[in-house]
Amino acid sequence: MIEVIQGDITRLEVDAIVNAANSSLLGGGGVDGAIHRAGGSAILEECKVIRALQGGCMPGQAVITTAGKLPAQKVIHTVGPVWHGGQQQEAETLASCYTSSLNVAIQNNLKTIAFPNISTGVYGYPKKEAATLAVETVRSFINQHPDALEQVIFVCFEADNAALYRKLLEE
Repeated sequence: MIEVIQGDITRLEVDAIVNAANSSLLGGGGVDGAIHRAGGSAILEECKVIRALQGGCMPGQAVITTAGKLPAQKVIHTVGPVWHGGQQQEAETLASCYTSSLNVAIQNNLKTIAFPNISTGVYGYPKKEAATLAVETVRSFINQHPDALEQVIFVCFEADNAALYRKLLEE
């Protein structure tokens, strides 16, 4: 039910891909920029509507939009924490990103979901700690909602990160 692949999250045919967004929801660098570029303007337009309604997206929360031109059906945008040494509730916020995204998926009857490595790029979250937290949080969620999802995929752009996730899933 949980798997790891190395590749480009924008190419996956799943019900939802998760975007490691910034709180403005207006696109950015890394995964966020790649999703907005590949999905086209429809994603940005829906993000602008969300901004008008609620002023963006707070760290640890998640919102959903169309996937535009992507092969996925929907994009779930979540805002991860910026790493400040682990002393500003970064772990709780990152866990909330996964839980909030999974809850949004269930609320929208989405059964397959793919996650990038949230907060490990420019936000500076240490990769091993982030991966451990991601795997633990997703496993716990699945145990609490055993029939809600069919597949959760961790999509790693780099081979070393994919190996890290695979090792954690084997434990």
